Amino acid sequence: MYISNIRVQNFRLLKDTTLDLEDELNNELSLLIGKNNSGKTSFIVLFEKFLRSKKFYYDDFPLSLRENILKISQETDEYSLAIRLSLTIKYGEEDNLQNLSDFIVDLDPNCNTVRISFEATINKSKLLKDLDTVTGRKNEFIKKNLSEYIQVSYYIFNEYSDFESNHRSNLIKKDASDVNNLINLKIIQANRNVTSSDAKPQDRKILSHLTTQFYNSKVKVSHDELEGINSSIINADEQLSDNYKTFFKPFLENAKSFLGLTELNVVSDLQSKEVMGSHSKITYGNNGYELPEHQNGLGYMNILYLLLNIEIEKADFEKTERDINLLFIEEPEAHTHPQLQYVFIDQITNTLKGIKGLQTFISTHSAHIVQKCNFKDIRYFRSAKDEANTEIRNFYKELQAKYADEKNAEIDKVEKKNFKFLNQYLTIESSELFFAEKIIFIEGTSEKMLLPYFISQFDTDGLGDSGDIALTSQNISILEVGANAKAFRHFLDFLEIKTLIITDLDTTEERESEAGRKIYKACSAKTGTHTSNATLRHYYKSPEFNTESFPDWMKKLKAHTHDEPSALIKVAYQDVESGYQGRSFEEAFVSANMEIIARNLNDIDGLKNKNKFDECKSDPDKFVEIMLDSKGKSGFASSILYLALSNDHLKWNPPSYIKEGLKWIAK
Repeated sequence: MYISNIRVQNFRLLKDTTLDLEDELNNELSLLIGKNNSGKTSFIVLFEKFLRSKKFYYDDFPLSLRENILKISQETDEYSLAIRLSLTIKYGEEDNLQNLSDFIVDLDPNCNTVRISFEATINKSKLLKDLDTVTGRKNEFIKKNLSEYIQVSYYIFNEYSDFESNHRSNLIKKDASDVNNLINLKIIQANRNVTSSDAKPQDRKILSHLTTQFYNSKVKVSHDELEGINSSIINADEQLSDNYKTFFKPFLENAKSFLGLTELNVVSDLQSKEVMGSHSKITYGNNGYELPEHQNGLGYMNILYLLLNIEIEKADFEKTERDINLLFIEEPEAHTHPQLQYVFIDQITNTLKGIKGLQTFISTHSAHIVQKCNFKDIRYFRSAKDEANTEIRNFYKELQAKYADEKNAEIDKVEKKNFKFLNQYLTIESSELFFAEKIIFIEGTSEKMLLPYFISQFDTDGLGDSGDIALTSQNISILEVGANAKAFRHFLDFLEIKTLIITDLDTTEERESEAGRKIYKACSAKTGTHTSNATLRHYYKSPEFNTESFPDWMKKLKAHTHDEPSALIKVAYQDVESGYQGRSFEEAFVSANMEIIARNLNDIDGLKNKNKFDECKSDPDKFVEIMLDSKGKSGFASSILYLALSNDHLKWNPPSYIKEGLKWIAK
């Protein structure tokens, strides 16, 4: 038995949002990711409100509905304003249906689904009646007091149209107790009380308090596990009682005589809960070098806090024996080193294994956690294009379909390879893309070393338009992807993140090999008739080399007259600058900085034949061909960067195509 679908309506940013959990083999753990303010916390809070607090407020409604609430009248359809959480639950023959049977209304043996909805509606008649007594400032009255007029109900339904005013007779109302017998909710929130060594003394034992809580949960479940502890306490009771009798004997004799009592005793009455709560603590270290818990690092404290909480919640899940157990863990990465984040997400599945009917949801902003997770578990929160609503996208399922959705068999084969590459690359390298506001893809080592310098210079020189935020202040992920930027096309469309792809023109010309076959050899941009750059060919939809349309496509490529792939993707490559067009970053850079190179020639690495500089200085193509060591590009770039950072009076000029690209991504 498991929840296969969750739909949220009219709650904050979640105006109409669906989380798909259809995969029966993959519904135990869902990783909720997305940029800040994308609705992840709201999603968790809604469960807490419906299953615990039952309190809703004016600010819980989407902005688009608040005006309708303020203008509420007898004609208002209050059900169209309702906050709703709807669950689709699937069950099988192996499930015990004792608790679920109260929700099963379809007697068809082939039906294995029930639908339950929690609904928070405004009591319109009561609110309007009270508004009649309010003189002026009715909007303020509604904003402050709306929570008092919101009622929570539970229903069985078949279709979402059942919630419309004219179909509500199809709904079957249920009691809160029916829902509570079926579902157990636990939330480990992000605002954890983990404190450091400078905290107040009473706040320093949060882990010790949790161990007590864990102990108490075990007391309720199993006395057998605690036999050793209880036995020790009984023995301690007997010894203390004997000592008390000796110690208090004079006092007790006097008291008996004074009060006329026949017998008076002081006996030990140790309670295991009290002993754990007041006289136990967590330490770390050994061999006489134990330190108190608050002197441990916050990262370790946080992980210990999480593990103890999880153990406590597991004990409750096991004790209550509900059919559906929901565990939400918010931002486990708080205070925690990346290595511990890896360990946490690696181990969490094993830690939670064995709990019947458990579905776990972990919200995170950590690329380290995403990198270590199964990508099939990802649910991506993203704002919809045309309205103020958050969509929850099934990353793996939707992307796999996109990369396979090609009619041409040869293209389909390539796209499947692209998806395989993307899945592996993201696992290894670039999970931070999920949390970026903007992305820059670069092709090689030289760009990787020098782009941060160019970005800094761009801001320093004020090359952006008025009102643009400095690039160094923006959340931009820069990733070196080599010639594989083409593999990210559907991924970028999926994320809808503004992306700059910096690549090379890579011009070639057709030749004939000794064996008589066509080959394409690297050549200058001026004479180039083709390109070897797969990224350019992919994003600008290149025809095949042997087609009639290719020469015109290539001409437009060199002239930069192709339309950009989309409004959110720009491809930047070498253009004409001072009458010259390079085929690679190195040629474009040399062309833009030849005079500066001349003044610093002896300090630049990665070069050969420096004595031939005079014959190469007027021709960047010749410079790269004769003077740049093909194995020394990284040395060339690093020495260029070193000179810039160590000499206040030296400033390199970024090639114009990089400047234009940065200007575009800055907006």
